[in-house]
Amino acid sequence: MRRLPVYILIDTSGSMKGEPIESVREGLEAMVSSLKQDPFALETAWISIITFDREVKCLLPLTALDSMQLPAITTPDSGPTHTGQALQMLCGQMDKEVQLSTPERKGDWMPLLFILTDGKPSDIQLYNKMCSEVRSRRFAGVIACAAGMKADTEPLKQLTDRVYKLDTLDSSTFRKFFTWVSNVVGEGNRSVGAADDLELPSPPSEVNVIV
Repeated sequence: MRRLPVYILIDTSGSMKGEPIESVREGLEAMVSSLKQDPFALETAWISIITFDREVKCLLPLTALDSMQLPAITTPDSGPTHTGQALQMLCGQMDKEVQLSTPERKGDWMPLLFILTDGKPSDIQLYNKMCSEVRSRRFAGVIACAAGMKADTEPLKQLTDRVYKLDTLDSSTFRKFFTWVSNVVGEGNRSVGAADDLELPSPPSEVNVIV
């Protein structure tokens, strides 16, 4: 069966330290649990997790949902937010991991990308360059979320037209956000191949649409 690649980029800069990053982990656990209850997602969804702060790490290369284990997520005390480097790593991972269609075989479905940040890019020149690179690639959907009152939504609008905001960084909000993410992935599984533009399910009240 063809795969649905799902890439999740998580900002782990200093302000996410402590309760916020623990809340993110709880949200991710809820997302994985929800997806594993969807038989089609269990067969088709493959997940990758990339974190970014002053360092960029691929914590989980593209891995089948039924065999994935959530990696430990750590945060530095302080430092820059290298969002541009994270997008650069994303493109590199996609080039290695996503199977393109050939005359002999069908490749993967178009990937989904989720990016969660609580600030703004420190490497703005590289970020601007990589936004163009990401936009030039074929994604079924790119969903960006600015978490917390200090998060800047303007840079995210360069990356995608689908920008959302979380006003709080508590576990309840992150759990609802990642439950919504699992619904988006489920919708992607149901509609793969039907259209290039994924129609998103309505977000919960804690996830605000940015126009």
